[in-house]
Amino acid sequence: MTDRTETGSPATQSGNDRTPQWHLQGEQNAPVMVLSGTWQARTGNIPVFPKDGLKKAPGAHLSFQTSDVQGWDTGLIAFLWDLKRVAHDAGISLDIQTLPGPMRQLLELLPEAPDEPVHHKKLRQPFLETIGSHTIASVTEVGVVSELGALTVKGAVQTILGRSRMRLIDLLTNTADAGPYALLIVGVVNFLIGAILAFVGAVELQKFAAGIYVASLVGIAMVREMAAVMTAIIMAGRTGGAYAARISTMQGNEEIDALNVFGIPTSTYLILPAVLSLIITMPFLYLYGCLIGMLGGFVVAISMLDITPAGYFHQTVTAFGIGQFIFGFTKSLVFGAFIGLTSCRIGLKAGRSAADVGIAATRAVVVGIVGVIAIDAIFAVIADVLGI
Repeated sequence: MTDRTETGSPATQSGNDRTPQWHLQGEQNAPVMVLSGTWQARTGNIPVFPKDGLKKAPGAHLSFQTSDVQGWDTGLIAFLWDLKRVAHDAGISLDIQTLPGPMRQLLELLPEAPDEPVHHKKLRQPFLETIGSHTIASVTEVGVVSELGALTVKGAVQTILGRSRMRLIDLLTNTADAGPYALLIVGVVNFLIGAILAFVGAVELQKFAAGIYVASLVGIAMVREMAAVMTAIIMAGRTGGAYAARISTMQGNEEIDALNVFGIPTSTYLILPAVLSLIITMPFLYLYGCLIGMLGGFVVAISMLDITPAGYFHQTVTAFGIGQFIFGFTKSLVFGAFIGLTSCRIGLKAGRSAADVGIAATRAVVVGIVGVIAIDAIFAVIADVLGI
């Protein structure tokens, strides 16, 4: 006597004998899973075995009948795996020996239940060990940047001697981007800085009838500090971020790997023109920023104070000597080299995803700005020691 206990199929009543179908037959506490039709995943109609599909199974062992299966692929194996997991949860063993050999071999590769995820307890690193690891990482990074700088200097010497692999077009392109294309924003910012200094100075110095010294205030501040620092901050945000984004994009596109495979050193091909362009253009942008900043102070002072243009110019010239220009000129060179090296280094160690490009650009801007201010503080101490 045969009793059909469960059926299931997307189209059991359709009359299409190629539709994958299954049903349970009970024979004296020996249930049989009868499979029929075509079980191929590309048809998109593979049924999902329900979690309670074996709830009414009349025995503890389940065998199979697959004589009516007309074709199958991994879609049938996925169905059998669902059945295998449900049977495991219900305490029913499967007699997979009643399956054809290929089905049985594939099903044996699958576990009765998915492995439980392993939750690893995150160990908290001791405080002193955390400080030590961060210190070592920072010192290592300083060493890597220093090595990168040494390789860049070596490439510059080879360029002078005519033995460099740097392309002249790359240097000219980077120089144009870091120099002439940056004149507008450098001019606007330094003009406003000079105007602000003159306005603040005029408000205070007028109280002491010393308005003429606004020219000295603006001139010394721009030449000694503001022009170099503000120009470097602008270049860190504008050019440094662009360098980091460009190199990290090349990293994601595996262009850096291709250069390494062909034996082309990235320090000469990519980093050298970027750093040289900033070293070349930063001093000129500094001088340009000084002049524009003084012009901004001149406009404000002439409009607010009873000062003649000739008097303002004379006071500006006599306020500082050539040594102040040399000091600011030197700072601009160091700022340019620092921005170029750190930006390229951050781009080289970036990840390979699109999100890493934005992260590298942001990090380059932050490191560049903070580093410029820190280096300027060091220069201030040096100037105080030297009496400049």
